[in-house]
Amino acid sequence: MFNSFRRRLPEISIFHHPKSPPSNKALTLLRSALSSPYPPNQSAKLPLDFNLDVVEGPPTSDQLKTILSYLPSQSISPSTAFLSAHFSAPSGSDRPEGVAAIAKVAQENPSALKWPIVVDWNDGQASIGDIKGVEDILETMRKRRDGELKNEEVDQPKGWFS
Repeated sequence: MFNSFRRRLPEISIFHHPKSPPSNKALTLLRSALSSPYPPNQSAKLPLDFNLDVVEGPPTSDQLKTILSYLPSQSISPSTAFLSAHFSAPSGSDRPEGVAAIAKVAQENPSALKWPIVVDWNDGQASIGDIKGVEDILETMRKRRDGELKNEEVDQPKGWFS
């Protein structure tokens, strides 16, 4: 009866770098999905409903670890996933492999990261440096909104009343 009170809005974070064109494009796409019909070519549809957290800076090492676990390929190395090919990024033997070292490099040199990093914390999806990945996250949300994907079973209380 009161399951509607348990419905949570998706939590989307974008780790944004204002000097990165892909990051700016992703932020525009996310804001547009919140304020305009989604998908954009169907004016009869409503905007998506989610909480957007814009973080102008790199994720922490704990966040990087979680984001890495959300990627489709679990065998990808952290440096391949997060570090860019920018000339200022560490390369060769200087390239860090652990998330703590990558977080430190990102704090010192934001251009070393692939931007944007977009995360759907509730659904366990992430996109790193890829607008297509952001579109995929929004499409999953649209499918869930339109009933094409089933929501996970609502947590039912366990104990005396079950």
